[in-house]
Amino acid sequence: MNQGLEIQFIHILDNAVLAWGLAACGIAQFSKLFFELIFNQRWRLSVLVETGGMPSSHSALVTGTAAGVGLQLGFDDPVFALASTIAFIVMYDASGIRRSAGLTAAKVNQISKDNSSEFNSEASLKESLGHTKIEVLVGSLLGPSVALPGICLIGSPLHILQMVGLVSL
Repeated sequence: MNQGLEIQFIHILDNAVLAWGLAACGIAQFSKLFFELIFNQRWRLSVLVETGGMPSSHSALVTGTAAGVGLQLGFDDPVFALASTIAFIVMYDASGIRRSAGLTAAKVNQISKDNSSEFNSEASLKESLGHTKIEVLVGSLLGPSVALPGICLIGSPLHILQMVGLVSL
């Protein structure tokens, strides 16, 4: 591997904010399995790759990342303001526009089903696009709850690899 690429990869591994924002997203997405089991009494692995549902993994990602930026750079830093603004846009979009698009898709699918004796579920529109406000709220609380302790107590993936002796710099 090119030495310049190795250095860039090490910098990415040393980015605790990115790592813990993604971890919050992953935990939110994985927890959808359990919410599906609790509320719908079924174990559906497909929820791991679907949009929508409880909690919002997008909200966990953007709020965890924004909180991490604030922690590292300061909550008065303009980059924290930018990260927070993007987080609000993502969450507004998830509970507003994307949710409305999903509800519209459900109506269109129902009309197609009612008007066709040969309704093809493969040709139906995807309905699970957005989130309810509570799904967004739970995701937005989960993000910083995962990211901030992770950044403060554990650190970056590079730090973890150094602690277990897999990398020495």
